[in-house]
Amino acid sequence: MPDPDLTLAGRIRRAARQEQFLQVVSAEEAMRRLRDAFPFAALAAEEVPLARALGRVVARPVAAAADAPPFDRSAVDGFALRAADTTGATEATPRRLLLNAEVLACGVAPGIEVTPGTATAIATGGVIPRGADAVVMIEQTVLEEGEPPAILLTRAAAPGAFLGFAGSDIAKGETVLRAGAVVTSREIGMLAAAGIAAVPVVRRPRVAVISTGDELHPPGSALPPGGIPDSNAAILAAAVAENGGEPLPFGILRDEEAALSAALARALEEADMVVMSGGTSKGAGDVSHRILGDGVIVHGVALKPGKPLCIAKLRDRPVFVLPGFPTSAVFTFHQFAVPLIRAMAGLPAREESQVEARLAVRMPSELGREEFVMASLAESADGLVAWPLGKGSGSVTAFAAADGFFAIPALDQGAEAGQALRVTLIGGPMGGAAKLPDLAIIGSHCLGLDALLDLLAAEGIAARSLAVGSLGGLAAAKRGECDLAPAHLLDPRTGAYNTPFLAPGLRLVPGWRRLQGVVFRPGDGRFAGREGRAAVAAAAADPACLLVNRNAGSGTRILLDGLLGGARPAGYANQPKSHNAVAAAVAQGRADWGVAIETVARAYGLGFLPLADEHYDFFLAEARADRAPVRAFLRVLESPESRARLAALGFGRAAGAA
Repeated sequence: MPDPDLTLAGRIRRAARQEQFLQVVSAEEAMRRLRDAFPFAALAAEEVPLARALGRVVARPVAAAADAPPFDRSAVDGFALRAADTTGATEATPRRLLLNAEVLACGVAPGIEVTPGTATAIATGGVIPRGADAVVMIEQTVLEEGEPPAILLTRAAAPGAFLGFAGSDIAKGETVLRAGAVVTSREIGMLAAAGIAAVPVVRRPRVAVISTGDELHPPGSALPPGGIPDSNAAILAAAVAENGGEPLPFGILRDEEAALSAALARALEEADMVVMSGGTSKGAGDVSHRILGDGVIVHGVALKPGKPLCIAKLRDRPVFVLPGFPTSAVFTFHQFAVPLIRAMAGLPAREESQVEARLAVRMPSELGREEFVMASLAESADGLVAWPLGKGSGSVTAFAAADGFFAIPALDQGAEAGQALRVTLIGGPMGGAAKLPDLAIIGSHCLGLDALLDLLAAEGIAARSLAVGSLGGLAAAKRGECDLAPAHLLDPRTGAYNTPFLAPGLRLVPGWRRLQGVVFRPGDGRFAGREGRAAVAAAAADPACLLVNRNAGSGTRILLDGLLGGARPAGYANQPKSHNAVAAAVAQGRADWGVAIETVARAYGLGFLPLADEHYDFFLAEARADRAPVRAFLRVLESPESRARLAALGFGRAAGAA
């Protein structure tokens, strides 16, 4: 008799039931439980060779094993002598000193004592000979030929002149590093000078990184239907290393309890902490949280993203089961696991700084959960503006593109456009905030724009492009929140692109031409041989022919709505935000047709029926036109290099452009 839970009907019932979270708690309560369960203290010390100490945290005070310098040495090229022999020396009345029969280069031990009336030639860093108490520069002497040779000294020297005494930089036994210091290249040099070959450092916490999910595959491998690359493991392993830990990759495990239990047991043997991503939700196939037994201390946090977070204590080790979606996984990892990793590594808590900004557009939020929203910052005449990166918890780019994040309280249903915010900045491994880009571009995205920004980057100009659609970019340009707003807005009344939408304070910079058309799977007889507009009419009239639309506000949506003349064909409500998403839906059979640019159709191997030669131009805020990065963009836009790159992508130059 088969197990009823393993039959198709059983699996469907199990998915529909959805195992609920143990208890959803606030973020503050989750952190309190975590701190109660684990000491948040540095691990034991270990000694590592000096060459491997870079980036490590010093475990206990380090004392110098030797003086630096280890002997009295000369600070200049010149002559070691007795200061008393130089008294009264001037250019008019030089003092004559006989030269001893040796030259003290670096590494040469002195063999002749400097007696009254004598001097010894010495190089910078040379050992001061017995009897000498000063050094004069060679420029203050004149050589007198003879046997033995002598020098005429034209300036008196004080005792100790140009002489570095033993231990004047570092004294033997002096504390050179204290516990908690992070070893950088500067400390490496100091430790080497102090005669130290090994350094006591805090042992790095070993963190096992496990990815779970039947849908996951190694990055770069061929993906079956429904498969996705495992990005979480790479992100989390790098974040572990950034915060002082040593990642132990355990690979991808399928959603099988026995296999997961075995891997977890091995990870607990080898690691100080275990981080698993995926399998902590309440849907079908999520099993990671079920193997933790009564070790669970948190399962469910009133956060967005991150509600499914699960934290457990097994064999006195912390186990974090993170949500599978990348933004949720990375956010909860930084909020909960990173503070513990840094404490175990002996590092201080990450520094967080905040800035005041106003929200660019309204951001709705779910009542009952505190929501953290990734945002990019742009400068305007009135201060900083925060643009939400509304890519959802499944995004792998939100953290990379964000300058910071802001919180929407659990009892609010959203934040309004123009609302004042405090944005917590995020940046590099040491917690420093990322620098705002030199050039802010907000509007419609295009591969051609990427090509231009690559050319600017080669000149050292950093630019950020936020894809919010043509209308969104135009609104940002009107408010003075960006330098340039790329757009391809068609005015249905005049049939003209972009120029009808100009407003005071803006000018239009011609960009390039992109061919828009109907995309479909090769071999689909409903489209083959048709003219583009006729194909739209025929497809719109066929209930079995499924459309993938575009988002409201995009130039493509305006074009298609004009062709449809008010019709709402099957699939009209499916409204992704990019040409690529349209092409992917058609290529994968989730839709039969859509409108996209020819370049994207070619990349996805789709059929293409031309509709319009659209204008991809730039609204430029006049108040920003004289900024050096803007001038650089305009120069690059007209350069032969940009023309060649745009042509290679299949884009034509705008009429009237140079």
